[in-house]
Amino acid sequence: MKKRFRAAFMLLAGAMLLLSACQEKPAEKKLEKVRIAEVTRSIFYAPEYVALAKGFFKEEGLDVELTTTWGGDKTMTALLSNGADIALVGSETSIYVHAQGSNDPVINFAQLTQTDGTFLVSRTKVDNFTWDMLKGKTFLGQRKGGMPQMAGEFVLKKHGIDPHKDLNLIQNVDFANIANAFAGGTGEFVQLFEPTASIFEKEGKGHIVASFGTESGHIPYTTFMAKESYMKKNRATVEKFTKAVYKAQQWVEKTDSKEIAKAIAPYFDDTELDIIETVVDRYKSQGSFATDPILDEDEWNNLQNIMDEAGELPQRIEYKTLVNTEIAEKVK
Repeated sequence: MKKRFRAAFMLLAGAMLLLSACQEKPAEKKLEKVRIAEVTRSIFYAPEYVALAKGFFKEEGLDVELTTTWGGDKTMTALLSNGADIALVGSETSIYVHAQGSNDPVINFAQLTQTDGTFLVSRTKVDNFTWDMLKGKTFLGQRKGGMPQMAGEFVLKKHGIDPHKDLNLIQNVDFANIANAFAGGTGEFVQLFEPTASIFEKEGKGHIVASFGTESGHIPYTTFMAKESYMKKNRATVEKFTKAVYKAQQWVEKTDSKEIAKAIAPYFDDTELDIIETVVDRYKSQGSFATDPILDEDEWNNLQNIMDEAGELPQRIEYKTLVNTEIAEKVK
């Protein structure tokens, strides 16, 4: 009888302990889903991948779903059709949308990169490069109307080169095929993004001779943006998102390129770690990664000047019309 009583008592005590443990365990917080459409997959966007890899979005209670949409037009279509909540794309796209008479403007709320991300690559090794060496040469440029092409032309004109008269300018090659066209023998110079520029240099297919990012100055090259209606309805979410981005920007600013490369490597399976490190270091050294999410007015005006110079600015848009810095300033 005593044995049965003792056994029953122990079972009851165990059950009470288990119940107590269950009651004391805090309920797991449900993460809020946020869908990002990024214009391309690029080491240029390192802070975005850091925010994902280091769990900064999750720390803010966000479950971020990242989709690469491969092109500005497709990215904006995803955002405008509610296929994405937030877009990572060039700020010029918000100007194009606004010029078309949108009733729900796309608002730039957090800047990620603050320079152009392309480099001038020469087929042959050039010692003591000067920009006038491009005159009379075949130049394989970027797609007309895109920010790389506009920034590229802006830099060329800055150095006294008319891209449409002083060069044999090729602009009819799709973005995805520019590198292959150059590798196949087209052009004496080419404007390339990383990591392709560094890969070509490592493989002896080309030589980096200049940076368009350094030459074109600070511009809101890539920003996080959302429809005005989404921002009004989900202000707290956008604030949490911006906070995570800022954490990542600060981490990138304070961390060496080798550690950054290791953190973002899972997002670039086809790129060797040493190349990722080289690219990150190059972008860090020229200040391409914004150190905070604030898009300032001088950058906005510089962007429109570059677009205007290229003949691609549909109309000049006031800074406060398409830029909201309230959240970024609060986060900072």
